[in-house]
Amino acid sequence: MSLVKSISGIRGTIGGRVGEGLNPVDIVRFTAAYATQCRAALPNNNTIVVGRDARLSGQMVEQIVCGTLMGMGYDVVNIGLATTPTTELAVTGEKAAGGIILTASHNPKQWNALKLLNEQGEFLNDAEGKEVLAIAEREDFSFAEVDNLGHMTTKDYLPYHVEQVLKLTLVDVEAIRKRNFTVAIDCVNSVGGLAIPAILKAVGVKNIIELNCTPNGRFPHNPEPLPQHLTEISDLLKSGKADVGFVVDPDVDRLAIICENGEMFGEEYTLVSVADYILRHTPGNTVSNMSSTRALSDVTHAHGGEYSASAVGEVNVVAEMKRVHAVIGGEGNGGVIYPECHYGRDALVGIALFLSHLAHLDMKVSELRRSLPDYCISKNRIDLTPDTDVDAILARVKDLYKNERVNDRDGVKIDFADGWVHLRKSNTEPIIRVYSEAATMEAANALAQKVMAVI
Repeated sequence: MSLVKSISGIRGTIGGRVGEGLNPVDIVRFTAAYATQCRAALPNNNTIVVGRDARLSGQMVEQIVCGTLMGMGYDVVNIGLATTPTTELAVTGEKAAGGIILTASHNPKQWNALKLLNEQGEFLNDAEGKEVLAIAEREDFSFAEVDNLGHMTTKDYLPYHVEQVLKLTLVDVEAIRKRNFTVAIDCVNSVGGLAIPAILKAVGVKNIIELNCTPNGRFPHNPEPLPQHLTEISDLLKSGKADVGFVVDPDVDRLAIICENGEMFGEEYTLVSVADYILRHTPGNTVSNMSSTRALSDVTHAHGGEYSASAVGEVNVVAEMKRVHAVIGGEGNGGVIYPECHYGRDALVGIALFLSHLAHLDMKVSELRRSLPDYCISKNRIDLTPDTDVDAILARVKDLYKNERVNDRDGVKIDFADGWVHLRKSNTEPIIRVYSEAATMEAANALAQKVMAVI
């Protein structure tokens, strides 16, 4: 059994002894700690939103979380089966003190998690997250007396989410409707099965081929939207039955795209293609994390904007986007963040903008992919012993490559003329992750091996 505590919340495998897995006792403890932190930050706001994906453990976790919040004196707006971005929008829609998303994202069925939001519907920052962990460790919370218990109401926020997407100026429903796209989707039997058909119909798509759209939490394949897990929808596209395929993870904040010929568009290129569309109409700055493709920088500079790289993690991307007033940003895992809607990765926004872009260009998806700068990313790791001084190794690498462009905001990233290498230490195991990118996979692997040999 596993239990992982971090600034963004708590996640673990269901069951086990207290402190060893995600079980009712630990769920109560961390929910109460979060409520205590909310009370200190916003003492006059008595509302918290709760939403969940369709995991098998979701209902159990939902009932414990909602009951605990009520026991802490909070009124709960339970939006039930909902995507992560829907829950984020519900927090601001309700003017709540915060929100809890019950999802383990792309992790397998035995996992679940409590992801914690602030009053802006954004993930807690480092200081806020650490405070929740400290409160939970001390068990420094007090439950409400009987006359001060909270109450629960239930609402469906999906229509509101769809409405917000349709309000976006660059979502062109008329252009999409005229193209009469046939769209195939794989929603891994989670909440995307509710949300993705809804947004497609709303933006004018009449022909939808649904795969795995029953929100019962029984994932038909590994739920992380990587090429090796997407053979079913890829084969469907190869047969010529659809113009484009969309795949989401269980909480619908990541978007993978399949070309009309069954080839992978590439998760890294979800953000790049959407950014290309946004920048054509609203020039400005962009942000992605340091492990994402250089293609976004190329596209941004081609449109006259400036590109910035943040530390890995959505909260870091959002902070950097606000700092540089970015018009679009996100992460290379298919996460699109469009501030015009909200500061959170949102596959519904990504789909609506991508289809608008595709409709305006009058291209096939594979042709759109070929129009973008082309790079290959290699992902490697170096296994170390538990007593290895990883920080000393990274400092030495930084010194050895001091004549190159080096960024040490999050590990060490070395930018060469023909590619880059990013080294980050894991927070949970004695390894260094080594990501590299170049024009070909052979060149990317060679860059990684060059730096790994030094280590």
